[in-house]
Amino acid sequence: MAMTTHALKSAAGRRVTPMMEQFIEIKAAHPDCLLFYRMGDFYELFFDDAVTASEALGITLTKRGKHLDEDIPMCGVPVHAADDYLDKLIAQGHRVAVCEQTEDPAEAKKRGAKSVVRREVIRLVTPGTITEETLLDAGSNNYLAALSRVQAAGERCGALFGIAWVDISTGLFRVTETEAAALSGVLTRIDPREIVTPDILLEDGLPETVRHDFADRLTPQPRSAFDGARAGERLKDYYSVGAIDGFGDFSRAELSAAGAVLAYVERTQLGARPALDKPRRDSLGAHLSIDAATRRNLELTRTLTGSRKGSLLAAIDRTVTGAGARMLAERLSSPLTSVEEIAARQQSVEWFLDNALIREKVRETLKRVPDIARALARITLGRGGPRDLVAIRDGLAGADDLAAILARKDDLGGELRAVLDALVHLPRDLADLLGAALGDEVPLLARDGGFVRPGYRPALDELRAMRDESRGLIAGLQARYSGEAGVKALKIRHNNVLGYFIEVTASHGEKLMRPPLAETFIHRQTLANAMRFTTTELAELESGISSAADRALAIELEIFGALSAAVTADTEALKYIATALAVLDVSAGLAVLAESAGWVRPAVDRSRAFRIAGGRHPVVEAALKATGEAFVANDCDLGPSENETNGRIWLVTGPNMAGKSTFLRQNALIAVLAQIGSFVPAASAHIGVVDQLFSRVGASDDLARGRSTFMVEMVETAAILNQAGPDSLVILDEIGRGTATFDGLSIAWSAIEHLHEVNGSRALFATHYHELTALSAKLSRLHNATVKVKEWKGDVLFLHEIVAGAADRSYGIQVARLAGLPPSVIARARQVLEQLEKTDRQSAPAALIDDLPLFSAAARPATPDPAADDLRRALDALRPDDLTPREALDALYDLKARLAGEAE
Repeated sequence: MAMTTHALKSAAGRRVTPMMEQFIEIKAAHPDCLLFYRMGDFYELFFDDAVTASEALGITLTKRGKHLDEDIPMCGVPVHAADDYLDKLIAQGHRVAVCEQTEDPAEAKKRGAKSVVRREVIRLVTPGTITEETLLDAGSNNYLAALSRVQAAGERCGALFGIAWVDISTGLFRVTETEAAALSGVLTRIDPREIVTPDILLEDGLPETVRHDFADRLTPQPRSAFDGARAGERLKDYYSVGAIDGFGDFSRAELSAAGAVLAYVERTQLGARPALDKPRRDSLGAHLSIDAATRRNLELTRTLTGSRKGSLLAAIDRTVTGAGARMLAERLSSPLTSVEEIAARQQSVEWFLDNALIREKVRETLKRVPDIARALARITLGRGGPRDLVAIRDGLAGADDLAAILARKDDLGGELRAVLDALVHLPRDLADLLGAALGDEVPLLARDGGFVRPGYRPALDELRAMRDESRGLIAGLQARYSGEAGVKALKIRHNNVLGYFIEVTASHGEKLMRPPLAETFIHRQTLANAMRFTTTELAELESGISSAADRALAIELEIFGALSAAVTADTEALKYIATALAVLDVSAGLAVLAESAGWVRPAVDRSRAFRIAGGRHPVVEAALKATGEAFVANDCDLGPSENETNGRIWLVTGPNMAGKSTFLRQNALIAVLAQIGSFVPAASAHIGVVDQLFSRVGASDDLARGRSTFMVEMVETAAILNQAGPDSLVILDEIGRGTATFDGLSIAWSAIEHLHEVNGSRALFATHYHELTALSAKLSRLHNATVKVKEWKGDVLFLHEIVAGAADRSYGIQVARLAGLPPSVIARARQVLEQLEKTDRQSAPAALIDDLPLFSAAARPATPDPAADDLRRALDALRPDDLTPREALDALYDLKARLAGEAE
């Protein structure tokens, strides 16, 4: 039986078992979550939850008793393996309410034999709010976003969307505002795991692209959570401040989203407050704008198949820590537009490039540094363990070592000066405290004990000694009693009913019950073949031993609480250190990349220059290098010509497979790399800051929205032509190819003119429509470029070199031959092409249908020629290496004579 939420609520008032009544009551409070209901060593799920979980996890669905005369579906997962199952459920978009036993079963029994142990939901686990190390990707942020909408006022019309996003595993908190047209691109840049939005907005108000692209991440919430009037109070209450003016000047939409994301965090954490940074406004103008389609086409952080391998991020990542990997991914998703900030990052990379020995020392030290930010987040949320405290301790020790390494140099530049300042001012009192208190090997959970270093608390050492030496104490007592009683077979044993007791055979038992031994040994139990005794001394020792472990653990838990409080008190300082360590990792990693791959520092300024000498595609070059092949570098100059203020448009022609798409993409990627502060794969580069990057490369359909490949192409092209400006970089490949030849040519023609006359953008436009090259005669910013090829005996050789000029044809048939089309098809294609080139292309095909023989006739195999076979056998029989010059000449004359005879 699958029981609906409505049925659960109605069943609460009917006759059910006390335990099931408790389950129904808790489930009714969390109808949108799968309820992990703790029962002993298992989390059990019932009714619909059990059916859903069994399918999602691939576990057996069983039943437990009956409810309303029907079987109750049930499944469960072991508590010790719960994280693995949570990971699977969260990955599939489920939300889980974790319900724990909050009372000792012994206490429940005191209220009556049928009393149910008290249980409470201690947290809600959702895709955007996980903090467990086992559930998180060390190299990726885990963002929770809130999306709100307000009506624009004044001169602006339409709706404005506020976005607030947090990563509770690191504390990051950002807000921004955007218009509907750019919303999908902003969300794609942030890439949140979960998006909280008003329920009414899901019904009507979200752009169609957002509703489709992020459908599985949207979590509806009541409109009250997005009340802008209450958002300010939420912020003040969360950060315990009297005013939020110091946080920044936020718009209504931004405040609404910020208040909503805090409300959701507090709801899912059930009152626990992660140590979030104060919200910071993320100005869209501060970052290179890259829309969703362009991010997909350029495969910045993931390939088109969703894999990290093969992406730009995978090709450039040389970081050695999780925090550094996250920062690199964030920077790659949000390239800068500030020349000063870009230069500061470049200086850090260049410093490490010039100081290779120090760079390697820094990287070796970083490899030993744990993830401070995520350990801190778990501690502040009350979910930390001893290993998180050790991570803070070891992280501070590593930071201290790094400060000592960097402090030896007085020429630090860029970001490194601020990094050193953060490392030098680390909280030394906290570092000393954690170093003194924590042992070298610690358990995962505080309740397991054993993490406090011996000597830190003398009382704890005494209790541990009593607990750990209990066997020796018992053995010594047994030996003494055996001697005093004169009974060698006397044993001290233990069971859960009697505790510790003395056991002797029945014959010796009578001796212990007579004076003077009876004054020491107290009779407890007589068995068929044995008698059991105790002593006052044994009872006292038992009491001490049994309580020693509990008292030792209580002291350790007290110490754990004090250490966690001390860490929480230094949250801000620890966050600065975590960020500083990530900056070091990213800068040093990019320096390693620049040195090993031969990359150079680009000149980045506020001009509209775009001059790349010897540019290379970073991903393709890395793949070729792995196979021992070399990448052919190419120049590109899209900067303004003389007497021009806007940049050039290059019209790139050439055959398929010659490298046009690679050339287009590599220049876009070089711009991205330059604006994250990285060196670039080129001999030299001068780039004027790009404010928007657009790419329409590749062919794909969108069947889910009923869009053909051509329709997707036109939608993406429309977005480019409607938004690009003079500071933009536009990459367009084969516009118009998905429709009739003259329709496509017309669209491509008009798109080029629009880019030239209206957008004014720097652009690369690849096409097979060679007719478009004539436009360079009348469009001053349009320049023709082509990919060099060489024909050899009917084949085409791709040289992958871009030169000025235009291709005279596409070499499509040669490429088809390389692809392995049957020879008969290739021959027929050549025949048709020859006729088409002699006639008018618009009317020729219809006429040729009547004039040319059918394919079946053209493709019919020729009748075998015996003479030709004889000639071939003669050639095969020759061994040129074995012939003298005279013999070779005679053989040649002989073959010539045979050929002449066949011709006659």
